Amino acid sequence: MKKKLVAALSGGAALMLALTGCSDDGDKKLDDWAKKFCDPAQAQFKKIQDANTAMQTADSGGTDSKKVQEADSKAFQQISDAYAALAKSLSQAGAPPADGGEESQKNAVKELNDLSKGYGDLKKQVDGLDTGDKGKFADGLRSLSDGINKLNKKSEQAFKKLESGDVGKAMAGQSGCQNQKATEGAGSVSPKK
Repeated sequence: MKKKLVAALSGGAALMLALTGCSDDGDKKLDDWAKKFCDPAQAQFKKIQDANTAMQTADSGGTDSKKVQEADSKAFQQISDAYAALAKSLSQAGAPPADGGEESQKNAVKELNDLSKGYGDLKKQVDGLDTGDKGKFADGLRSLSDGINKLNKKSEQAFKKLESGDVGKAMAGQSGCQNQKATEGAGSVSPKK
């Protein structure tokens, strides 16, 4: 069950990190824009990845529910903060110099802020779970997993437009968006159910 929860969380981070790919686009304006977003975003991608790892390692099967709750709560807060910082970075980078760039950026910033709020809400929910009853606690985690899946779908939709075409290629050329792909891919290639 816990692995399913972490796999769902990893999906959201993977969507964020899917901004990478192959780029041979030499458009200086787009590259400059991508650098403005990707450089500060790199630290936030790492925070999301670290939070996912912390949750995965917090429950080794026989771990005390209270410790799992504390680890999950801290991780949800960390992810919430990282999405808020990504929204701020994207906002500060401005609209990408491409067709529909302003609308795509505005939508992505809104969705990132919504994701931040969503993970903040998940933190409150996990804080409220009954750790005295392992069955109830497991059921509570299961319901949180559904919430995470909904947040992941929002994240995917937010970035589909932003990462399309030349903007996505420019982002793929930035080390701040590239470096996380290899490390994230290793953790989320084959999630266990």
